[in-house]
Amino acid sequence: MKKKVLSLLMSAAMVATLLAGCGNSTATETIQESSAPAADTAASESEPAQAAQESVQEETTQSVVTEPTELTFIFADGDEGMKEAMNTIVKNFNDTYEDITVTIEPGNGGAYSEFLKTKDSVGEFPDIMEMRDTAMYVRAGKLAELPDDITSLFASVTEFDGKVYTAAMGGENTDGIYYNKAYFDANGFTEPATYEEFIALCQAIKDKGDMAPLVVGGQDIWHLGFLFNKAYDDQVISRDENFIEHCYDGSADFSNEGFQKTFEEMSEIMQYAQDGWTSTPDAQITTFLVNDMAAMLFSGTHMIKTITEAAPDFELGWFAIPSPDGQLRLVGGSGIGGLAISAEAAQDANKKAAAEEFIRFFFSADTYKYYCETMNCLPTTAQAPALDVAPIMQEIITATQEADHLSPMWNGKTGNNELPPDFRNFTYKTCIEYLQGTTTLDAALEELNKTWQTAITSFNPVTGVGIDAAE
Repeated sequence: MKKKVLSLLMSAAMVATLLAGCGNSTATETIQESSAPAADTAASESEPAQAAQESVQEETTQSVVTEPTELTFIFADGDEGMKEAMNTIVKNFNDTYEDITVTIEPGNGGAYSEFLKTKDSVGEFPDIMEMRDTAMYVRAGKLAELPDDITSLFASVTEFDGKVYTAAMGGENTDGIYYNKAYFDANGFTEPATYEEFIALCQAIKDKGDMAPLVVGGQDIWHLGFLFNKAYDDQVISRDENFIEHCYDGSADFSNEGFQKTFEEMSEIMQYAQDGWTSTPDAQITTFLVNDMAAMLFSGTHMIKTITEAAPDFELGWFAIPSPDGQLRLVGGSGIGGLAISAEAAQDANKKAAAEEFIRFFFSADTYKYYCETMNCLPTTAQAPALDVAPIMQEIITATQEADHLSPMWNGKTGNNELPPDFRNFTYKTCIEYLQGTTTLDAALEELNKTWQTAITSFNPVTGVGIDAAE
């Protein structure tokens, strides 16, 4: 039987259930306490308990659908697994709620950022969407702030001026080494426990001469970002977590020791990449791994499904590369993107309530468990679902739980640490030139400083230049 979201009592119970035990925020604790009194004990309630119950009712009144409501929803549908998962979740939601209908508007697998921009330009910005370019849309006033009873569901959130606009669907895509386990076992190679052991492993495979130690899909420039971010975390973030902010305010620049060592670490690792790595697309790295052309690749959890589907019998192993200082720094936690509600939809009380209900449904235990298992993604909720996943995925989840430091990719930071537009790709291109020997380290870093100074004349969140803050 479908649920009707017209009942205030039911909404209050749902909120209390969803929030039970989630996180330690004040808002969460307040609602948990206020949901404690039962109806048959109302006569014996104290005044504080009555006040708390009224607080729940006041909160849930803001989230009640009072008439049948339709919502439009879009997401990046280029991945078949993502398409299957989202269609299933939306169907289950529509089957569950009598008063709400969510309609997916397909993007036909094209460039998602451009699809969303097109929707916006023709006046068809969706009510709910998978948001990626969050900062841009927040500054344009296109997104609605999420309520506390949603944000308190998560272990961590990304804020903009103290407000949260996205519910992270999965943890930041943790990077690590995927390797040919059968090849390792046959040659007595073991997973390295230190950075030095990793370099020694690469050298041992190179000396053996039957395959490349690493495959890198450098033709797609964004692919270089996986290894670059690892070196950047090792050498820059370990010294200064707000390095980009300090570049904006002039107290740091790209010729400092940390950024020099980032390029040097990249050089040390990339000497073990396959010949012609700059002309190898990301789409071919799986072929190199499963056809004994390379022993290892460095990428995110999305590769598990790609590799196993390409070669079901392939023995796949995984390990994280420790930092040179012995710490384990991984990409992880809630990032900048996630499910979001449009500001226009939020102006309609019914659409706002329905959209919030959809997000709660998405992160409910069974639904979110299904999503994480289907997408091989890391849970972001404070009470993570118990996942039935392959051992390798559980190994990755454990690694993120035990890591010394988790953070988004360097180009996924917000606020004063957000990169200027296009600076990421310029950095990767400059790094490639250095790795290929067409420029020196000093010249590369000088070029980065020049480009930075030009970029911040039109975008500088520290001074406010180029920032159109959302009202």
